[in-house]
Amino acid sequence: MSEPAAASRSSDRLGWRRTLLALGNRKMGFMAIFGFASGLPFALFLGTLYAWLSEAGVDLETMGVFSLIGLAYAFQFLWSPLLDRVDLPVMRTLGKRKQWIVTAQVLLGVILVTLSALDPRTQLGWFSLLAAIGAFASATQDIVINAWRIDVADEDAPIDLLSTVYQMGYRMASLAGGALGLILAARIGWPQTYLAMGVILLAIGIAGLFAPDAEASAPSAEEEDALLALRQKGELTPQVRLRAMLMVGALWGGALVSVIAFMVLSMTAAPADRPDPTAFIATAGPLIVIATIVLPALIAGWLVSQQRKGRNVLVEDLHHEAHGSPVVDQLYRALLLPLVEFVGRLGWSLVLIIALVLTYRICDAIWGTFAYPFYLGYLKYTNDEVAIASKFFGVGAIVLGLALGGGLLGWLGRMPTLLLGAVLASVTNLLYADLAAGGAHMAAVSNALGVTRLVEALGGEPRLATLMVTIGAENLATGIAGAAYIAWLSSIVAKGYSAVQYALLSSLTLLVGTLGRGALGQMIEQQGYYAMFIFVTWIGLIGIVLTCLEWWRQAHQQRRAGREQKSA
Repeated sequence: MSEPAAASRSSDRLGWRRTLLALGNRKMGFMAIFGFASGLPFALFLGTLYAWLSEAGVDLETMGVFSLIGLAYAFQFLWSPLLDRVDLPVMRTLGKRKQWIVTAQVLLGVILVTLSALDPRTQLGWFSLLAAIGAFASATQDIVINAWRIDVADEDAPIDLLSTVYQMGYRMASLAGGALGLILAARIGWPQTYLAMGVILLAIGIAGLFAPDAEASAPSAEEEDALLALRQKGELTPQVRLRAMLMVGALWGGALVSVIAFMVLSMTAAPADRPDPTAFIATAGPLIVIATIVLPALIAGWLVSQQRKGRNVLVEDLHHEAHGSPVVDQLYRALLLPLVEFVGRLGWSLVLIIALVLTYRICDAIWGTFAYPFYLGYLKYTNDEVAIASKFFGVGAIVLGLALGGGLLGWLGRMPTLLLGAVLASVTNLLYADLAAGGAHMAAVSNALGVTRLVEALGGEPRLATLMVTIGAENLATGIAGAAYIAWLSSIVAKGYSAVQYALLSSLTLLVGTLGRGALGQMIEQQGYYAMFIFVTWIGLIGIVLTCLEWWRQAHQQRRAGREQKSA
């Protein structure tokens, strides 16, 4: 089994001096570049692209179909096992992770450059096809960059700081691909803007050739040793592994086929024949989660229990050539072993971890879809006011929050910062509740901070200052919580299985917000925004309680490990 990421790579508290030294590590520089490369396609395919389509006169229904390419990010874990085990011809010499990172970045650059040469009014078919391929390439890049971050982390480049730097690069890319993209398009045109963004990604792909990797360039002997280990005495028999692999493979394969079929039918069928995306997410979404996470985890748990009890295990070593298939062993290592390692290492603690994953970021994930209707429709702010408050001031506040979160990780430690982030993420929903009720308290805060006077001096309305302070406070909290959450999430997965394990957990974070938005929309219709913000605050309290339990679990684990070390 692979060692856990948490204790072996960095201490929970870094200290300011060690933090400053770590920031000078070359891995941090590449982490910032990769974070930017990860955030830029997401902003261009799922945000700015709709502005281009809107100006080209594409109807809203077709643009709604385009939004389905976002499912590639939500279900990226379905093909993550391939990225842990499959090598690309020729590119394998770059390293286990870099081969995929560089390939994805170059492919994304080529797609953006090609899009710049197309006219969405007359070549919408090619436009949609390239956008869909780009979304899958972008999601694939995210999987491997997250795995790269976990694999290369060490004492000189701790996982907490790598995670913070990654998010800062990601947020800066959101600003570049979003607000800056709109500004450039208004001056040089959409084709030229996407051409420039494509060139940037091509340049990053070239720079990625020189990034460090955690693995030697040639296939290592460790891979062969790991396969041979499956056939040693005490390991599960090949027959049991095969049956388990076939069950999990069928579950994952069925889920992947259903998602691809839904996307293809949605983007190619006539409007009257297209499936309802809301119904698909509401009905198929939970079933996919059960089929790809819950049931495989139960199967993995059963395998762990069998091995610990000495049932269905080999009584003597088997020769690799005489029994079974190396291909089956490879598939087992790719598909099931990451789950077996996860369940075997964490046991019942995995239930707590999944519950925390489902609730920690739900405050900002679940209501984010309704942000613009709230600002523009309910509060009656203008487009320019919302752009200033959310895109420029808001992104700056998130970056500042990430910097503060990274500093707090070094000063307080991972779990105290995680708890602080959970509290702030929950409480800041009350600021929006005040806006929904008229904004008297937030206006008073804006006046006290002097933001109102500054905005008025620059020609803005006082109510803009109120919105800026509210968004700024929430985004500051989001930055702190995000830095702590990604650091924690990265710390609980294992090297060697990081692509699958991290992709599973991060996809759960995205899926829970997606699945809950329909019910939240109904609540807004029936009870209003104020009641919704109060409700989301209460949901955040669940995350706070679970964070406290996870802190206790880790402290208990560390105390037990200390006692075992002393007794040894």
